[in-house]
Amino acid sequence: MKAALSPKRAPAATGPAIARGSPDRSVVRESESEERLKIFEASLDLILAVDRRGTFQQVSPVSRAILGYAPEEMIGRSAAEFVYPEDLERTRAEMRAVRRGRALRNFDSRYLHRSGRPVQLQWNGVWSEPEQKYYFIGRNMEEVLAKITELKRSNEELAQFANIASHDLQEPLRMVASYTQLLARRYRGKLDADADEFIAYAVDGANRMQRLIQDLLAYSRVGTAGGALTEVSSEAALERAIANLHGAIEASGAQITRDPLPAVQADVVQLTQLFQNLVGNGIKYQNGGTPKIHVSALRAGGQWMFSVRDNGIGIDPQYFAKIFGMFQRLHGREEFAGTGIGLAICKKIVDRHGGDITVESQPGQGATFRFTLPACGSEAKSARTS
Repeated sequence: MKAALSPKRAPAATGPAIARGSPDRSVVRESESEERLKIFEASLDLILAVDRRGTFQQVSPVSRAILGYAPEEMIGRSAAEFVYPEDLERTRAEMRAVRRGRALRNFDSRYLHRSGRPVQLQWNGVWSEPEQKYYFIGRNMEEVLAKITELKRSNEELAQFANIASHDLQEPLRMVASYTQLLARRYRGKLDADADEFIAYAVDGANRMQRLIQDLLAYSRVGTAGGALTEVSSEAALERAIANLHGAIEASGAQITRDPLPAVQADVVQLTQLFQNLVGNGIKYQNGGTPKIHVSALRAGGQWMFSVRDNGIGIDPQYFAKIFGMFQRLHGREEFAGTGIGLAICKKIVDRHGGDITVESQPGQGATFRFTLPACGSEAKSARTS
């Protein structure tokens, strides 16, 4: 009688079992540790890893610049030694809340610099239960305030440039433009063909320079001379834009249609300019057909998303990012007039309102520009709570 065959035993394992196809956990941990080290090393903000007792376990090298301490001077010491005394209790209360699962968001607290002076920091952080550690990121608010001051100074200089451009530059340019136009009227056809051509170049150059200065002024004033954001009718702003474009609409036979449009929080002058630029582009960038532009809006949370759709020549997707930059032209002046600043102004207006502007298009299939604007206060609040 044959004995039953017993299954062969696998050889005894000589190391930790590893699931086939799964990475070794120690390798994963080592990889994560290396990645975290890279983040600590590269960060311009102060990053701290703190254990449950409040002791520093890891400190980013930028601590030298922000607090005057090297990381090795802080690791192993209690965070309480570095927190400004008047902020210590608040900081401990926040750490307890983070430990209970609440993420720390934009918490202002002062730390002590090696010199003894307080350093204002703004903190974000979380508690990692598997590691039993807090991770905090502190932004140096003194640097942020310094950058804001520098930005304010830069804006003041931009406003000063706008004033100079509007007076000191435009006045002599007006004189050049006036006299070249006078030459063109009086002497066209009375001299030779070369003289007529030279005068035409001078007139065209002066006119283009005037348009360029006017567009630069418009761009510079979006942030420095904008009005307050109030509840305004976007339909009324569109109507003003259409009225401003009356000549171009009549000449091209353009058909402008719209859906019912909402009230929004906006600067009414800039909103009019935004519609005027987008609708004007829809009229201008055509291949000889009748321009058709449709304006609509859809609710998107606490914002309204507007769409301006045209049937023009379209835009190749590779240029989507480029077209919102300064002086970015996709066509020669002999094809379409302009300074290449119009869409940059649109983007700056939308940015000032806290929105985004994008485009969808294909060559020969028209373009749809979409931008978001904040809903009115009560509407935005109801959208956030619904």
